[in-house]
Amino acid sequence: MKHLLIITVLLAAMATTCAAQKIEYVDDEECGCSLVFVDGIQTTTDGEFFGFKLADGTVIVPNKFRYVDQFHGDYCKVYIDYGQCGMIDRNGKQIIPCNYDDVEYPSCGRIRVTKNDLNGYCDLEGHEIVPPSYRLAGPFSENLAPVLIDIDSFSVAFTFIDTMGRQTLKPIYENLSIMIDGYAAAQRYSRWGIIDRNGREMLPFMYEYITMPMDGFFFAGDSLGMALFDYRFKPLTKFVYSNPGPLSEGRISVMRDGLYGYLNSNGKEVIPCQYTEASPFKESRAKVAKGKKFGIINASGKAILPLEYEDATPHGDKYIYHDGLALVEKDGKLGFVDIDGKLVIPYYFDQAFHFTQGLACVRFNGMWGYIDTKGDVYMPFVFDYASPFEWGRAEVVYNGTVSNVDLRGKCVKNCNGVIAWRNWKE
Repeated sequence: MKHLLIITVLLAAMATTCAAQKIEYVDDEECGCSLVFVDGIQTTTDGEFFGFKLADGTVIVPNKFRYVDQFHGDYCKVYIDYGQCGMIDRNGKQIIPCNYDDVEYPSCGRIRVTKNDLNGYCDLEGHEIVPPSYRLAGPFSENLAPVLIDIDSFSVAFTFIDTMGRQTLKPIYENLSIMIDGYAAAQRYSRWGIIDRNGREMLPFMYEYITMPMDGFFFAGDSLGMALFDYRFKPLTKFVYSNPGPLSEGRISVMRDGLYGYLNSNGKEVIPCQYTEASPFKESRAKVAKGKKFGIINASGKAILPLEYEDATPHGDKYIYHDGLALVEKDGKLGFVDIDGKLVIPYYFDQAFHFTQGLACVRFNGMWGYIDTKGDVYMPFVFDYASPFEWGRAEVVYNGTVSNVDLRGKCVKNCNGVIAWRNWKE
């Protein structure tokens, strides 16, 4: 059953993904710490318990929860103790009482809840529409959720239920993905196929491996090779590929005969399988390698950065563009190239991370600091260690103390008398 477990974990994560949220940190003098604002709601704490308030100071929820998540859209997971989980809305209303081992964020108006290792579903008012009774259950997608049914004392099978908990198909499947674009991957007789929401067999149960339908495409095949299919359920390629990547900017990375190349959405091998490594495309560029030499190509397969670079040092996301620049390595030193492969920040650095929020942390002469996208020093090389920025904060080690710094270069946690490192002078 590991396939469903993988699928449901993946899609539980997908179900929590909301539209882009505005996230920022605010220094709280009462607790001497930095607290997070998500879409105008701030986490508060008295040092032991957590609550929430608005930017104007209006208390939504007093400090009463042992642990809280950040808001995801209109909802937030809260705990009154370990293993006692519930959910509140943006108004502070407790829509799911803290009676469950775990809860998941809503999908299709339903909240998956877990109690005593069994899964069920509540509506957005907190009513138990489906009491916890399933040993395995996925999130709702297109108003259907895959669940594991006990057939008898010896056998189990998967089926779909609707948002009211009614079975929509006979429980005959050994494995079942969520529904995407009206189709789901299903397994019978230890073989995979594709069904529609009514259980019609769209792709026969004859394949050893299958990828989840996504963006109108999927791969199916066996240990000898997989082929690309679209929703006409006819193979677009021969069964010669393995290790398919996602469709990104009209390209899919695949392996053939031990080497990687790229297909287009028609199944044509537009970039020959000649690389030992190939990343998804981002900003019309992809990282590729031949042996221990790395470079960057465009969507036509033309080398933007010739395959003569290294990837020996730790850290960073080399040869992938972030903030319009890619971290590259040559002769043991690191620099940055622009979208055309032109070196714009020379090979000065011993170690480096890629850019995040307009800054990159880099190591020079044994110490870490931060540079901007022009290559200018933004915070000096005074740190024992530094990490990339995330949500306006970065963790640094200064004189052996782990501290937090904001995008202004101001110390905001464990400062020990340091006010700021921006334009810092000894």
